[in-house]
Amino acid sequence: MSHITSRRLLLGAAAAAVAVLTLAGCASTPAADAEGSSADAAAATSLSDFGSLEDLETAAKAEGQLNVIALPRDWANYGEIIDLFAERYPEITINEQSPDVSSAEEIQAAETNAGLDTAPDVFDLGLTVALQNTDKFAPYQVQNWDDIADALKEPTGLFVGDYGGYMSVGYDSARFDAPETLDDLLGEAYKGAVAINGDPTQAGAAFAAVGLATVQSDGTLDDYQPGIDFFSKLNAAGNMLKLDVTSATVASGETPVVFDWDYLNAAHTADLPTWKTVVFPGVGYAGYYNQAINKDAPHPAAARLWQEFLYSDDVQNLWLKGGARPVRMEAMIAAGTIDQELADALPTAPDDTVVPTEEQSADAGTLLGEEWAAAVQ
Repeated sequence: MSHITSRRLLLGAAAAAVAVLTLAGCASTPAADAEGSSADAAAATSLSDFGSLEDLETAAKAEGQLNVIALPRDWANYGEIIDLFAERYPEITINEQSPDVSSAEEIQAAETNAGLDTAPDVFDLGLTVALQNTDKFAPYQVQNWDDIADALKEPTGLFVGDYGGYMSVGYDSARFDAPETLDDLLGEAYKGAVAINGDPTQAGAAFAAVGLATVQSDGTLDDYQPGIDFFSKLNAAGNMLKLDVTSATVASGETPVVFDWDYLNAAHTADLPTWKTVVFPGVGYAGYYNQAINKDAPHPAAARLWQEFLYSDDVQNLWLKGGARPVRMEAMIAAGTIDQELADALPTAPDDTVVPTEEQSADAGTLLGEEWAAAVQ
């Protein structure tokens, strides 16, 4: 299965351009459990509003459904995570809608299906789309709220970082030597071979590729122009491959060198054993994806149970199994609940790590919207 090309749209302008999803459905009639109504569940901002995890589980089982969207099974181990939820809660049917759509399309699906039982209950979003749509989310703080760094969560719980990684370069080691620096990719050996995962004015991974090129070119996240300039040079050298990256294009050799998150690049070894991943030394670019609850979720208790599940030790370790870095990793190391073997298998982190702030992300999105197309035409 393809894992993505435009799954994570970043900019409002791009959001307006994508087709609106229309999902068949009937008027929403969420179940009310014996402990309280769906309206009570929709107003819950933490587990204490239910009384206990068991009470939340009871309410979610009474609803009997959970609608998830944009969760490719080969993205950061989502397949195993979804299957574990289904095994643990067989009374709740998981409806996996449109796994390969973008963050912007997730929001559009919620708008299009408002009031229907097909509307997404939960979202998994890149930061910029999350920032643009806080009015669509319900605040909720999971049990492990205090384990999550303040910089990676909206203060009331409207959206919360969950898993992330470093921007990297993956390559077929049977065809190429390992690039040691960003500028190596400008060389003749990489002619027509280097792809990014989508359009950076639309896709989060591609946006991060420009961020990585910026900081690896001695720039800062206050101005992504050096990253745009790098890709302009890559294009002028004839090395930039303008082809959407999927698992299939990597396996077939169509996209033999790829900028992508380290956990997504690492996953390609399942289809192409000679595929390797490099996280450049020096300044590394990191990013997290965010969880959020639809404020109009047709199954509000199940939505909140899903959040508690995702931030549990078990699932945080499953992100790790997928090669991603769970947001509670530091706290779990301190508590001794991390899977140390999986943690040790992660690529070595760069000496310095940068993560764009909300303001930097928004400013970079504006700049890319203005400059990207002309830079790589």
